[in-house]
Amino acid sequence: MKKILVVILFLFFSIGSVLAQVENVPIYHPVYTFLKEMKVKRLLSYINEDIPNLSRFEVKRFLDEIDSKQNELSRTELKLLTRYKIEFNESLDADTTTYFFHPEKDFGESISDIFSDKVKYLYAYREQNANIYFELLGHFYYGQTFDPESNNAALYDIGFRGRGTVFNHLGYNLEVIKGGSSGNRQVAELIKPEITTSYKWLENFENINNYDFTTGYVKYHTEPADEMDISFQLGREHKTAGYGYGNKLVLSGDNPPMDFLQFNFDYGIVHFTSIFASTVGEFSSNPDARYTKYWAFNRLKLSFKNLFDVGIGESIVYSGRGIELGYATPLGFYKFIEHSLQDRDNANLYLDFQSNFIDNFELQGMLLLDENILSNLQDLDKYTNKTAYQLGLFWYQPLSLNDFSLIVEYTKIRPFVYSHVDSMNTYTAFGKNLGHRIGPNSDEIFTRLSYNFNEWIRLNFNYAFVRSGENIYDGNGNLVKNVGGDIYLNHDSRPENDKAYFLDGVRINNNIFEIGLRIEPVRDFIFDIIYNYNVEKNLTTGGTLNGSYGYVSFTLEY
Repeated sequence: MKKILVVILFLFFSIGSVLAQVENVPIYHPVYTFLKEMKVKRLLSYINEDIPNLSRFEVKRFLDEIDSKQNELSRTELKLLTRYKIEFNESLDADTTTYFFHPEKDFGESISDIFSDKVKYLYAYREQNANIYFELLGHFYYGQTFDPESNNAALYDIGFRGRGTVFNHLGYNLEVIKGGSSGNRQVAELIKPEITTSYKWLENFENINNYDFTTGYVKYHTEPADEMDISFQLGREHKTAGYGYGNKLVLSGDNPPMDFLQFNFDYGIVHFTSIFASTVGEFSSNPDARYTKYWAFNRLKLSFKNLFDVGIGESIVYSGRGIELGYATPLGFYKFIEHSLQDRDNANLYLDFQSNFIDNFELQGMLLLDENILSNLQDLDKYTNKTAYQLGLFWYQPLSLNDFSLIVEYTKIRPFVYSHVDSMNTYTAFGKNLGHRIGPNSDEIFTRLSYNFNEWIRLNFNYAFVRSGENIYDGNGNLVKNVGGDIYLNHDSRPENDKAYFLDGVRINNNIFEIGLRIEPVRDFIFDIIYNYNVEKNLTTGGTLNGSYGYVSFTLEY
């Protein structure tokens, strides 16, 4: 027993080099956009963008790699690089970093530093074997709908984040947000869709509309050999999985953060991730109807430097029982494990590809096979052929225009994809599709044009053309024909017609335009201005519905 304890302590304290900050960078941090553009520019040979929750030390490594090629950067890219290098330095240098509760500063000096361009914390402490950083978090949103009718709402929240690393290997993070809203609830949900995954918002029992969120985890990382990275993470965090420029087929991130255990292994060209997670089913006002849902995911990717990455992954959704050890193991084929567990669960298989051999130009694609993965591919219209695919391109600096990027992506999802014979096993959590937002029996052409005016102003223009086929109901709300357009409504075990034609049913076309401006005039003081306009055409009835809304938001991370 003593020998085992000694080995564990040796692994915990000694293996690997000093790694600085092991805790992850939140997936909404703009540094991911910068790293992606530099990867497409081929200043980076590889980034973990399909499972993008990078440790802070990993981001610092990527920034150092970009720094070694400064002569290939535009003026704005160089300023962005400098900005992020300061943020991820972690040294608490007084020239670049400040914290409010500083023992050597008076109150007036702390106040003046709030509006400086230094990296800001409420409190920070760092020594050789431990560190901690406390940040104040706050958001304010004000938005209004203009068409078909005028309504408005305001949202406001406040919270904190505490993060750090101990003994150079164990990272930790805790984040808590509490907020409220005034005005129209539907407008509030347009402005901040994630509030619809908050229990307090859906419960709506109190005298003020309110919501809360919390995430937290511990993450252990080690390097037992050169260029070999192994990590284990336990906790709750916002997460996405798979490729996708506009939205992802595997795990879009529109869902609430899940509680999970994750294992990562990276060595040479091999990159492997295994996640076992739990979440909840759809909200119900009846406590007895609430239930836990499990999501498991394995993915293997081979990365050939300056050529391409190719990967295969699988996921499973199940509920109604406790932890299945068969799905908790990182080594196993879920579909066959599901068969051995009497074929009760919702299994998916993914194949993907991403190029990396042309400067400033990237191609990627993904194929999703839902449930019966082999017997129906010869008949693409069969109702059990639940397939989806996505093809996209990313063109950075198109026509040699510095600081521009252009994205074009096509997604097609056949009828009944993500659904399941057991409604508790749909590919959803808390009423949100875990996969692509357009859902089954739909396709989308998505484009995005982005431009960095400088290191603190970025413009995005998005256009999406979405076609969908919705189920047919009579005037009393009774289902007339199930065309596979509702993720919660699967086909019968013996349907009248074994065909499910793509875009059958009530045909809806949406033209969605969105323009956004992000401004950060002072570090950690972020303003966003968004305007969205949607033209929805019902081709079956001939009707047209116009909708538009806009909002401004202020984000504080101090």
